[in-house]
Amino acid sequence: MPEGDTVWQAARRLHDALAGRVLTRSDFRVPAYATVDLAGRTVLDTVARGKHLLTRIEGGLTLHSHLRMDGAWKVYGSGESWKGGPAHQIRIVLATAGRSAVGYRLPVLELLPTAQESQAVGHLGPDLLGADWDPERALANLLADPARPLGEALLDQRVLAGIGNVYKSELCFLLGVTPWLAVGSLPAEQASQLPGLAKKLLEANRDRAIRQTTGLRAPRLFVYGRAPRPCLRCGTSLRVADQGDGSQERPTYWCPVCQRGPAPPPGSAQRWRERYRRSTR
Repeated sequence: MPEGDTVWQAARRLHDALAGRVLTRSDFRVPAYATVDLAGRTVLDTVARGKHLLTRIEGGLTLHSHLRMDGAWKVYGSGESWKGGPAHQIRIVLATAGRSAVGYRLPVLELLPTAQESQAVGHLGPDLLGADWDPERALANLLADPARPLGEALLDQRVLAGIGNVYKSELCFLLGVTPWLAVGSLPAEQASQLPGLAKKLLEANRDRAIRQTTGLRAPRLFVYGRAPRPCLRCGTSLRVADQGDGSQERPTYWCPVCQRGPAPPPGSAQRWRERYRRSTR
């Protein structure tokens, strides 16, 4: 699933392509909005709110979209071929005189009054890349449930908005704790540093085409996606396991030496070990 920095980049692309321009065409390819026509209206702006995208349109309307795992917004110039996927995966087209913004595989797409945007994003915690960022509130949200595993708390968009599996794993490594450590067991100094560190990582990557946390050309990430390769600090083979209730695939990476705290429950790493074995045959 795209994380806050990736969604911020998508918002900037849409804003640059559409803001201040009159729509010459709108084509909703979802049943609920099949008869909606926005042609003739001016696009005001597009902003990211956590992992959500809000495109505001003249007349008090907001187009709310969410990419989840596979969704994407692509922007094309006049006469340029659309290459985001087959035509049947297109959910919406917004076109101006010179550009077309095409939404592919969008699992969430709704048109709502701008005054009611809170219905879509009001539940979110402080946005790591947003104007509403509040580190004190973010820390209070994190500490509200001391028994909750840190990795699960970081993924909860009601706590703070913008973190996904990559930053969850990288943040826990940088803090030196496993994602299964209870939030209440995190030392106070580390807990107080966490919101600022998360914001620093996302801000550093919002203008990069390829995400980086190590400061190296390669590898670009400390732990995410690197199991069973060696840890950059201690050389130990990195581990991967699922975290959560199993309803979603959430691979979590960590170093068993550099990160203190509980290991994952028995069996949660088995599927990833089997996948690795198959990939190396």
